[in-house]
Amino acid sequence: MFKRIDHVEIISGNLERSIRFYQEVFGFVLKERFKPPSPEIEEIAFLTLGDTMVELLAIKNSTPPPKSPQVGFRTMAIEVDDMDRAIEYLKSKAVEVSRGPVTLGTSKRAEIKDPDGLSIELRQW
Repeated sequence: MFKRIDHVEIISGNLERSIRFYQEVFGFVLKERFKPPSPEIEEIAFLTLGDTMVELLAIKNSTPPPKSPQVGFRTMAIEVDDMDRAIEYLKSKAVEVSRGPVTLGTSKRAEIKDPDGLSIELRQW
């Protein structure tokens, strides 16, 4: 009945900047981009990475994310083959590692932030 998570929806503070970040840093590919007939949503962009997808939204009068933890989704995670190589690559793209990497049992975990300050987990299993 339930198959998988289809996509993660992200409200962007600057849609062009977010699209560039996900494409240039992670290799996401733009699948579709359009302006819906909505008074509050200015534009929507769907980007894919393998069989996963993010939906980036430009919404009128959106506000920055809170500085402290709140109830709700905290992060999305992107799986990496080699954490050390991924960290080195991200640093070459001027992406700062905000947490870790740390070893958790048989996996490694680190975090970075997107251009809006939203947390993205990196996980090596």
